Amino acid sequence: MSFDTLTHRTGTGSTKWDMMQPAFGISPDAGLPMWVADKDFEAPDFLQKAVRGLLDRADYGYFCDTDSFHDAIAWWQETRHGWQIDSDWLFTTHGLGNAISLTIQCFTDPGDHVAILTPVYHEFAAKIGRTERVVTELPLAVCDGVYALDFDAVEARMTGKEKMLLISSPHNPAGRVWTPAELQQMAAFCDRHDLLLVSDEVHGDLVFEGHRFVPTHMAVPGIAPRLIAMSAASKTFSVAGARTGYMVIPDPDLRARFARFFRGFDISPNLLGVTLTRAAYSPEGAAWVDQLMPYLQANRDLFCAGVDEIPGLRAMPMQSTYLAWVDFTATGMDRAEIHARLQDSAGIAATPGHTLGTGGESFMRFNLGTQRARVEEALARLSRAFADLQ
Repeated sequence: MSFDTLTHRTGTGSTKWDMMQPAFGISPDAGLPMWVADKDFEAPDFLQKAVRGLLDRADYGYFCDTDSFHDAIAWWQETRHGWQIDSDWLFTTHGLGNAISLTIQCFTDPGDHVAILTPVYHEFAAKIGRTERVVTELPLAVCDGVYALDFDAVEARMTGKEKMLLISSPHNPAGRVWTPAELQQMAAFCDRHDLLLVSDEVHGDLVFEGHRFVPTHMAVPGIAPRLIAMSAASKTFSVAGARTGYMVIPDPDLRARFARFFRGFDISPNLLGVTLTRAAYSPEGAAWVDQLMPYLQANRDLFCAGVDEIPGLRAMPMQSTYLAWVDFTATGMDRAEIHARLQDSAGIAATPGHTLGTGGESFMRFNLGTQRARVEEALARLSRAFADLQ
């Protein structure tokens, strides 16, 4: 397939396209949606074939073939990341958001605090709040232009009420790939403060040349009694609409505790999600990702270089994901003016950085998981919108 083939999703019920006007006041006919972390590429043939197989069977009833689904997950994690997991470690959820919410509710009580490394994916704080827990923000440091851990600096922010550290690995929004040494630092921090470590690893397949994603359990095997990892095919293969994610809990005691809680919700895998994930986590899916990543890397290189040429704008170096994190501090503008220029002048819907917590106030997040022509158009619009600074 050609990643350059333009797709047109206006009027299809696509959140990214059809919610742009209600959320930003930007018409989908003229605007560029660069907010929701969903790619604009056509679904690859192997996913289409899998869905056609469902249609051909004409049977959407109860099903029992979850073993092959678990086998596909185990195969993917081992072949792509070197992580050997047992199918007994797996729980299937209605997407990663559901997995995060269930984990918070199982292992903490209302009023407990959950720590997050900010800025970070805005739904972390949202889900903590919806479950009546309290967010403890631990701001990341910036070292050599990228985010880094400085736990000495955030110790004072700990209240003693924290029960959990929720991390994004690789990091959303900045695409930082945490090294094994950094993951070991996080594990040691959790040991010091008696925290459960919850690792959202949904972007782990989308790592650029020169970097390597290491699952948290591989980096710190000894953290297993404190670790819950989770992932999905959703970000890699753009199948978030199937609402299927999975949790990996290696420790038997932790797993038994969650299983008792989980059983009460009567959650079962859905047929479409299982079918799409099984098709994605395959040799055909691996080959497709190997074609996708050079394209995304070229989008990254083009966009970040172009942004850095605009006075006042600076893109943080991306090590993974298709989400660019751009700092507008040097423009000297307040948030309202930056948003007005992006939305009214450029017609670009980007994620406001302040919604991702402390440290994100001067940033905007741009989704580069789109056709090259749209990335080029975005750069042209940004250049015009901030032309007076040149």
